[in-house]
Amino acid sequence: MHRHPITTPFGRGAIKLAHVSRQIETAKARPGLSVDKWKVFRDVCEARLLIGIPDRALTVLDALLSFYPQGELSEDAGLVVFPSNAQLSLRAHGMADATLRRHLAALIEVGLIVRKDSPNGKRYAHKGRDGSVEDAFGFSLAPLLARRDELAMLAQQVVADRRRFLRAKETLTICRRDIRKLISAALEEGAGGDWLALEDRYIQIVARLPRTLTIEIIERSLSELNDLRVDVSNLLETTLVSENMSGNAAENERHIQNSNTESFNELEPSSRKEQGEKPRQERKAQSEPLKAFPLGMVLKACPQIGDYGPGGSIAAWRDLMQAAVVVRSMLGISASAYQEACEVMGAENAAVAVAAILERAGHINSAGGYLRDLTRRTSRGEFSLGPMIMALLRANGEARLATG
Repeated sequence: MHRHPITTPFGRGAIKLAHVSRQIETAKARPGLSVDKWKVFRDVCEARLLIGIPDRALTVLDALLSFYPQGELSEDAGLVVFPSNAQLSLRAHGMADATLRRHLAALIEVGLIVRKDSPNGKRYAHKGRDGSVEDAFGFSLAPLLARRDELAMLAQQVVADRRRFLRAKETLTICRRDIRKLISAALEEGAGGDWLALEDRYIQIVARLPRTLTIEIIERSLSELNDLRVDVSNLLETTLVSENMSGNAAENERHIQNSNTESFNELEPSSRKEQGEKPRQERKAQSEPLKAFPLGMVLKACPQIGDYGPGGSIAAWRDLMQAAVVVRSMLGISASAYQEACEVMGAENAAVAVAAILERAGHINSAGGYLRDLTRRTSRGEFSLGPMIMALLRANGEARLATG
């Protein structure tokens, strides 16, 4: 049986059986092999976390490889480098001696290099008459040669894991974007269905995402979000098909009543005497129409709306309604949402509602969805503008006192 020489450390340094096992396996694996030293170094860098070494240990390994004269590691050229700590420190960008020793020990511990100590612990080489190195004492790079295939596979695994992570993260971002925009569109345009419940599911899933993501967390969240996206898409499809069927059935009647659906003066409230306007008694069931507040009170509660009136001021209710049309578009409130509010609340009160929404725009995620919600609650007799106007009056009064 061929025996392989086993080296032990100089002085009181002990050797572990695991180190002995690595030396035996390294000696068996390396005959006839060769590998580009910088390729194997790149593989070690890529697989650093799997191997279990700190990044500064790579600086030391880079310095050791720079002392190896050939471009390829091979048994024929010898695999021992023997720089002094002073030389090694210079090539490791001035690393302190204690730090250098610690990282050399880390490289030995994970089996990337092996210490081959001389009788006195010094690092040197015996050379022949022709100047070739016959024997050397220092650090053997043989483990890098013996483990070249293993290190290449570890590097490929890291690259594949990183690609998988980035693709999953991209998919998560797109899925979140799609769900958020679809739900917002449905809420803003008043699509049928329990969209608030779907929004709650979305918020709960996203809230569980930590700041630092892992592939396991991303894939688990993606599974939940994909299920939610299917539910959102199915509900949208059902709602839109139903609305299209209803719209086609009523198309002729709408054409007779109003040949131009946008003749609402850009959805500014029209005269109640216009053709097609139903008497108040014939409107769909709802509570008594809201009574408009004094214009002065509205402007005190909602001063920002004044900037959008004709000439930058509001002097009459018509000015307020014209300003509301401008603000409606600016806030992203759809034409249909504002028209419905005018029909249910009355033109003046719909304008007041838009002015109030403008005043609280920083606290409202979807102005269109919020106005539709107010409209639905008004139709059921569950909402009055009074408390909202009074709250804004108090808030603006306190703000004036604070700055006054």
